Amino acid sequence: MARIKPRTRANGEHVYRVVWREGGTRTDPWQGEDFDDEVSAKRFCDLVNGHGQQWPPGWVKGKGFVTEEEEEETPEIPPGELFPAYAERYIGLLTGVQDGTRSNYRKMLATHLVPWFKELSVRQGPGGIGQDEISAWVNDLQNGRPGPHHPPQAKRRALAPKTIRNLHGLLYGVLQATVIAEPPWRSTNPCVHTRLPEDAHTADEQVFLEREEFAILRSHVHADSVDLVDALAATGLRWSEMAALQPRDLTLHGSRPMLRVQRAWKRIEGGKALGAPKTKRSRRTLVLSPYLVQLFKRNCAGKEPNDFVFTAPEGGAWDSGGFYHARWKTALMAASRDGLTKRPRIHDLRHTHASWLIAKKVPLPAIQARLGHESITTTVDRYGHLLAMLDDEIIEAIEWSMNPMAA
Repeated sequence: MARIKPRTRANGEHVYRVVWREGGTRTDPWQGEDFDDEVSAKRFCDLVNGHGQQWPPGWVKGKGFVTEEEEEETPEIPPGELFPAYAERYIGLLTGVQDGTRSNYRKMLATHLVPWFKELSVRQGPGGIGQDEISAWVNDLQNGRPGPHHPPQAKRRALAPKTIRNLHGLLYGVLQATVIAEPPWRSTNPCVHTRLPEDAHTADEQVFLEREEFAILRSHVHADSVDLVDALAATGLRWSEMAALQPRDLTLHGSRPMLRVQRAWKRIEGGKALGAPKTKRSRRTLVLSPYLVQLFKRNCAGKEPNDFVFTAPEGGAWDSGGFYHARWKTALMAASRDGLTKRPRIHDLRHTHASWLIAKKVPLPAIQARLGHESITTTVDRYGHLLAMLDDEIIEAIEWSMNPMAA
């Protein structure tokens, strides 16, 4: 049965959307039509129900009842100009991106863009995506509202400002391709003037554990995962790098034991695969402490050079999602009951490692090299605020430099 779903536009105006499954069965496609007043929406709803869940004869979507002459004046949007088809083509033709990135773009497109822009053209003009449509989309994302082409029962959660910015960036790229096309399909990109929500809690995204806090968490980690958690905290490796680590990457004997980051797990269409590290600087060599040497010796014993150092109980490399649900989440809940007030992600062990190095006055360039940051700016932006713990050393250095009589 057709029903009415009230919604609110970006400008505060109310819209009444009539939705139904064309044909009336649960497998038929959803259809919808918008009205500015509830009375008109109810009349149209009755027409749909009266015609067996079909569009009323003579009704043109977005126009109402029109004559054949009027209908001919409004040509349909060519399939290649509809947003879903054009955006898919844009993603498929992107150069310089990895398969995992392309896969993520397609997921973003299907989940967070197509339900809003499914029937709109990327070309400038009537029926095209404009600033109003983009503003309404951003407001819906921010408030957790479903799009016009979501099923009536669909439920959404409000997205974080950072996520919205990423999605807006993808939409910007798609529409910018129409601006620079030969010949151009648009004179300007309607995304340019979108005011995006600000993220006031960026600093809260990183969690740094004190040694005592890490000890509480570690005490609740399953016995088969303690070495893995220790290795993450003591090396600062990304999960994708640690899960891909193999015995051949380790030099555990001699005067300078070391670990070489030579590969990482990459997301691809339909799964994941081993590939090169994230960036050129991510391919790096780390020195190992005696504690880590013994840890890796335990986990490499009896393994072939191409085996994985850390394996899941059923064999094979650990998957991040599987590890989170089977080991990490359980340890966090137990640690919380034991007094741990923070809720670190697995990746926060990397941030924790950096904070421990800073606390022991390791220079930022050395930390940059150990973490594999492409630029020292990244290291400063992420961990510069922790340098306040070195204030006493800075004051002492200034006093020494300004006093020729100091020892």
